[in-house]
Amino acid sequence: MQNDKAYRGIWVVAEQTADGLSGVSFELLTKARQLKEQGGISEPVTAVILGENLAGCQAKLAEAGAEAVIIVDHPELRLFQNDIYAAILKTLVELKKPEIVLMGATAAGSDLAPTLGARLKTGVSAHCVDLRLNDDGNLVAVVPAFGGKVLGDILCPERRPQMATIRPGILGKAACYLNVECSVEQFDPSAIIAEDQGRVKAIGITREEQKGVPLEEADVVVVGGFGLMSKENWQLIETLALMLGGAVGCTRPPLDEGWAKEYQMIGTSGKSVRPKVYIGVGISGATHHVCGMKDAGLVISINKDEKAPIFEVSDIGVTADATAILPLLIEVMQRYDDNVVC
Repeated sequence: MQNDKAYRGIWVVAEQTADGLSGVSFELLTKARQLKEQGGISEPVTAVILGENLAGCQAKLAEAGAEAVIIVDHPELRLFQNDIYAAILKTLVELKKPEIVLMGATAAGSDLAPTLGARLKTGVSAHCVDLRLNDDGNLVAVVPAFGGKVLGDILCPERRPQMATIRPGILGKAACYLNVECSVEQFDPSAIIAEDQGRVKAIGITREEQKGVPLEEADVVVVGGFGLMSKENWQLIETLALMLGGAVGCTRPPLDEGWAKEYQMIGTSGKSVRPKVYIGVGISGATHHVCGMKDAGLVISINKDEKAPIFEVSDIGVTADATAILPLLIEVMQRYDDNVVC
């Protein structure tokens, strides 16, 4: 067992994207401040940011709760490079010895966290839906288990640092901290970069073009599950969402079947949404999906299984075959549109 008394404080590895700092970085800083208060931790909550042209990051990170910022600014870090990022963070962790390291479960974070954990010989709890400290001060990572039917607690009591990743949006809206004193430290990675060029080098980023309203911004989200049974029936979901001016979401099975796109998945392995209206069609209601839509406003669910867990979190439940209901619903919507006179 490591001497855990040598490890103190909470770090958040913030992420820079083409659009600026990622939202999950701010969400994690808010959670880190909550954990600090819960555990009576005296060390400052520290944000670590790697990238290029990072001037101005300090103020934004401080507003989200950072009390200290470590900036690693270098042209070679403009794009995410897993090996190099891991080498730099390993050096920093061994030097500073944080007790807890948190990352967003983004594409980059999900790649970086296990690499860093392996190099530090510690465990990583991935795709968590919540975090807390137990009476011993150990990090308790809450994750869906057994196909999302239950939530399990994961602890790493004998290794340090304790590491966890959380999907964007799962923790809720980030808090805003005013007049926070925030120290800044610049770390020069030049020697590490020169020594460890990495086995894979990123040369650019290509974004997949998304159709319609972005899922996270939509007021109405129509979500399909495996109960739709076919690609042809999946097109009914797309038609209904279009008629309602909403976005299309999915659970894991439609994605695996090739009916839906990666960016449409909702849950702990996908996105978290907070629409005014959520319409779930052919969805059982596994925990890992519900965690991604639990903050929705009006929840309407259609499922032929009257005992489906999704009904437990629904405001309106319809026990019926979704493939029979959808064409009727679309027909009614079409008649309504035809009768509207502008």
